[in-house]
Amino acid sequence: MNGQMRVGFAAIGLAVGFNVPYAALAVIYDYPQVLRGPAGVALELFRAGGPLLILAWLVFMLSALAMTPLATALAITPERLAKTPALAIGAAVSGALAGLAQAIGLSRWVFVVPDLARRHGDPAQQAATESSFELLNSWGGVAIGENIGQLLTALFVLQVALMQGGERRRLASRAGLLTAGLILIGAGEGPAIALGGQGEIFSLATIAGFLGLTVWLIATGVGLIRSRG
Repeated sequence: MNGQMRVGFAAIGLAVGFNVPYAALAVIYDYPQVLRGPAGVALELFRAGGPLLILAWLVFMLSALAMTPLATALAITPERLAKTPALAIGAAVSGALAGLAQAIGLSRWVFVVPDLARRHGDPAQQAATESSFELLNSWGGVAIGENIGQLLTALFVLQVALMQGGERRRLASRAGLLTAGLILIGAGEGPAIALGGQGEIFSLATIAGFLGLTVWLIATGVGLIRSRG
């Protein structure tokens, strides 16, 4: 099996892989709706979820981190470095940073929120833990993961999709352009909330965008496997 085939299978594996913990969190933690609900409800649900919930967040974090090396492998080939070096290098950098930003944002659920949830069980500490949770969610979640991470993800997908268009990989290119647009729109949720508005439309765009990311990764992976098979 050559290098591009391995990258192709890795892309498909990641597309499937990050949806598994996402689906688990949707079932056992009402994710992502719980993020915009009361802090007290989120903390109580988290405490009730126990080790299984923490494990799901850990896998989700690791799946985001896996984008960091995969982005470089997807973006850079000798042909692309020769023909479109700026796009190839830019995609590698933005994709690696996107995976890192998403992982940093998600890491709060593994290393910080469990302690907040335990402390929330003490009535004397409920107000303090809820305030801490809201601040942590605004910074680690909305700012880093959902805004910076999504902007970088959209940039990465856009740059690779443009290169795919030049290589006549039309299906993957079109899927990537649509995905990048939806994720970019979804990144507006954080600023909308910060300005006192509502983020429901942006949230829907984010969900659609990451479904598109799944399709795009699979289409990209299949294309790589076929081209070198």
